Amino acid sequence: MLSGSKSSFKIKQLAPELQVNMRAKFAGTYDEKNGTLGFKCLPGEYIKQAATHVKKYVPSRCGKTFIWGSLFCTNFRISFVPQVKGHNTEKTSNQIILNREHDVVLACIDRVVGVTGQSRSKVLTANSIVRGLLEELVIYCKDFRELHFQFGYRTPQSECIQISTTIAQSYQELSTDHLLTIQRDSTTLWRFDHDSLIRKDVFGTQMFEALQDWEDELMRMGALGWRVSPVNERFDMSTSLPKYNVVPSALLDTDLQKMFTLFNERRIPRLCWHHPRGSDFLRMAYFQTNTDPEKEDMRIVEMLMLACHSQCVLVDVTDDLPNPSEIQTAHVKLRNLCMAFESSVAESDEKWLSTLENTHWLEYVRLCLKKSWEVASLLAERCLCAVLQEPEDRDLNCLVASVVQVMSEPHFRTIRGFQSLIQKEWVVAGHQFRQRLNFARDKDKEESPVFLLFLDCVWQLLQQYPTSFEFTEAYLLAVHDSTHIPFFSTFLSNSQRERQKTNQHLPSEQSYTPVNGWSNLSSRDNLLSGNYLLSKEKTSLPVVWEWSLQYDSHYQALFTNPYYSDSTANTVLNGSIDIQGTVKSDPGCIGSCSVYLLSKGSLSLQTQYLPWKTGSGPKKGSRRAHSVESLSELERSLRKKSVVPVSTDGILLPLLVGPFIRLWKRCYLRGSQGAEVVASVPDSEFLTEEMMFLQTCLKELQLSLDSYSDKKHASTETYSAFRSHFRSGPP
Repeated sequence: MLSGSKSSFKIKQLAPELQVNMRAKFAGTYDEKNGTLGFKCLPGEYIKQAATHVKKYVPSRCGKTFIWGSLFCTNFRISFVPQVKGHNTEKTSNQIILNREHDVVLACIDRVVGVTGQSRSKVLTANSIVRGLLEELVIYCKDFRELHFQFGYRTPQSECIQISTTIAQSYQELSTDHLLTIQRDSTTLWRFDHDSLIRKDVFGTQMFEALQDWEDELMRMGALGWRVSPVNERFDMSTSLPKYNVVPSALLDTDLQKMFTLFNERRIPRLCWHHPRGSDFLRMAYFQTNTDPEKEDMRIVEMLMLACHSQCVLVDVTDDLPNPSEIQTAHVKLRNLCMAFESSVAESDEKWLSTLENTHWLEYVRLCLKKSWEVASLLAERCLCAVLQEPEDRDLNCLVASVVQVMSEPHFRTIRGFQSLIQKEWVVAGHQFRQRLNFARDKDKEESPVFLLFLDCVWQLLQQYPTSFEFTEAYLLAVHDSTHIPFFSTFLSNSQRERQKTNQHLPSEQSYTPVNGWSNLSSRDNLLSGNYLLSKEKTSLPVVWEWSLQYDSHYQALFTNPYYSDSTANTVLNGSIDIQGTVKSDPGCIGSCSVYLLSKGSLSLQTQYLPWKTGSGPKKGSRRAHSVESLSELERSLRKKSVVPVSTDGILLPLLVGPFIRLWKRCYLRGSQGAEVVASVPDSEFLTEEMMFLQTCLKELQLSLDSYSDKKHASTETYSAFRSHFRSGPP
């Protein structure tokens, strides 16, 4: 409802009965005679406002162009339905559900800008008053997209004002209760049928929700002296840790229970990964400040933290890496810079590059890769125990632990392995996705894209080692964009316990008896044999790895790298190397360990054993370890060998200096006018058009070659068209 004078308008909230009438008005399909195409709502979705005869600017080879269509605002998303001759809206709507080219969910909107006469721009809010004629609408998204709409002369001005202000109201009024309502209403969309269960098995992603996933991972790593403990199965030891954790075999659960109170948020040391040469990789939170070493059982602490190795390296990730607040600040600066990028600005422009450097985003990427490189090198060169430390073990520990494993093991460079890694080190490990992604916009002070920084680190490795990854840049973009859609259980909760409480109203997949404990009602074998009746009734939100809910088969085909060799993917890394010198669990090694601190690329021997008393992390000792080469020397040696990164013993060692750390253009510059043409991933229609054009050129060339015996007399026009096409088209 509009109010105001002829030159200014203000939108008011509709009464409940008018909202019902609005839903009925826009339900179903528009009349094609009025110049619009049909729009179908998802289950639980309804249209709040719509505008016809709208132009949307889209990238093209010729520069800036536009398409006509209708703009819809629902309680879930903003959707533009183009009116293109031959455009099959029905097919597109059925195949791509949540991530269509012209859609953006409300939670992904960063700000809405209205442009009135004389190009006056104004950020629209829920209480905005629009003065003058509203001519354009620009929507800036958190995923670096920019949607630019222009209203045609046939669009009533009241309709322009209504759709613009409704969009501004809808995304700003998002709340936790609102998101839960939409999720509850749309659960019928996510019913798992037999086909989806088989598809999940084909993906092979380990969810690490059940005990068997942990047992399989432990067997795959070939870790000796370790076991999966169910001591936290009811989350009574720690609410943020997963149900199952990998701990030394020599420790009983009764001894383990005593250790939880010594650590922040009760996050005890536990195994992340085992190197085939005997090194063990752990992560933990800081010790509690009130812990007294003289009153605790040091034998249990040492067995838990050092895993009976003779050498232990403490890696305090807060020492060299930015904190979540600094990461958020850098990301906001990066988004503001990239969204303001103009095609007239050269990428080599010194002023623009200087501003990019001042965002510190690329510097943070380099620091994370540097720290991960140091840890990966230590694990490969020595038989030791490396322990990541962080105050709460829920942010940077997730990042470094994941990057180290991507660098070190080919399994995690496959699609199945990479998705399993995210499940293990982020989802069930307790990364606070709800606060860090801030879907409901109620945790602004805690928002931080730590997970997106991790994806950027992986992209850097992908650029330097393009044939070592099974997945492509298009796949990483899909994961990146999925974090802005608040309808996947993967990125909605802060812990496994929180996600389980959300689904308490659903049929349980486990049963508990006093004698047998917890047992799975639906295992993988049962599902494959057809016994899936219990799971078939499950209506929980899907995991993000159900890619068919977001992208069609043509787009998913872009996820796989055609140049990747899967010879290493099917090899069990820890079973392919003769493990020598592996330190097994031996109570006799307790008390004879050397503890080092990894900081600034060097190791320092600790003069004080387990210096946790201050609660601020380990203190540096006075003695230096002379057996470890500094990171700067490693960089110089790599640059002397080749300007191309070199893999050493299966480890991907990235180059960190100069231009080797690059801007992820296809992600960060895709919303800029002019840059989107180069940055965007080609869709199926573009690839089809490209293939047809190339086939036509080849046929004409072949005819010319057949007509003339001498190849020099080939068609000059066809050859020129062929060359000009590649010079003007996207790379």
